[in-house]
Amino acid sequence: MSQELRAVEWTGTGLALIDQTLLPQRTETLPVHDVDTLVDAIQRLVVRGAPAIGAAGGYGVALALLQGEREGWTEAEVRAAVARVREARPTAVNLMVCVDRVMTRFAEGLDAVLAEAAAIQREDVEANRAMGVHGAEWLLKKVGADRPLRILTHCNTGALATAGWGTALGVIRELHSRGSVEVVYADETRPLLQGSRLTAWELVQEGIPHYVQADGAAAGTILRGEIDAAIVGADRIAANGDTANKVGTVGVALACADAGIPFLVAAPTTTVDLATATGAGIHIELRAETEVLEWAGHRTAPTESRGHNPAFDVTPGRLITGLVTERGVLEISAGELPGDRLR
Repeated sequence: MSQELRAVEWTGTGLALIDQTLLPQRTETLPVHDVDTLVDAIQRLVVRGAPAIGAAGGYGVALALLQGEREGWTEAEVRAAVARVREARPTAVNLMVCVDRVMTRFAEGLDAVLAEAAAIQREDVEANRAMGVHGAEWLLKKVGADRPLRILTHCNTGALATAGWGTALGVIRELHSRGSVEVVYADETRPLLQGSRLTAWELVQEGIPHYVQADGAAAGTILRGEIDAAIVGADRIAANGDTANKVGTVGVALACADAGIPFLVAAPTTTVDLATATGAGIHIELRAETEVLEWAGHRTAPTESRGHNPAFDVTPGRLITGLVTERGVLEISAGELPGDRLR
């Protein structure tokens, strides 16, 4: 990209969020100056991806302080507004971690809060760059191919999903910079099509060859031997390595395990939740039924049908070959667990 994307930007008086519900047809930013608008933006997926939500949440503390000053809120009302931001999406632990971190500076006032939020954003970009290098080097050694790799990814994990550069897509970008990507298979990511709308759009900006495929095609593509490795992101990683990510991820992991190819999870250490022992303790967000019962505002299922719409699933740690963070790669399926290395 000629200029690095920033999904979340502080303007001096509020936030500017790239409205990801409009991509790829339109590239527009949503101005955010109050807590209601931020919570709505997070829940509608105007801003999405665990690290990007975390960065937005950090700045949300500043929004609450500014709105409270304008509207004469008490401290208790400001704190209640911050709590609403913190709870806007329950599965992605980064949101909670980043809000809690910024709140440690709350008593120092707005400047301190903004400094901490900016530090979170800066550190996320640095972490993404580091995990891109770690992940690329590990994959090249693990696959051992003397040719560019064929990579499958699920959902969007690029600059749009982070403070910049990307997690899983950041690894792919690093591989591409080394001439080590033959093609990327981007799963479309039903029901909101983050793969076809967002990942494909970022791959186009980077000039990376790719196919968009239906989610249901992923396992067959893997088992036919057309993929060398899969790389995905994460919204929460339990202490035992169980990982919550966009729904459909666990099917990719099962196919990779059967095919004997690497399944790599890329996420910053802020996504690791050592307080959650296993994936059974991860709350899975259920989204509106209409997302699976309708298409573009038109009903596609019988009126009598109900919709089951989990936004995430949990991949057992035993199916994950490696977890790459800014600190390096843990080989989870070999018994090297996040809880052992990150305590």
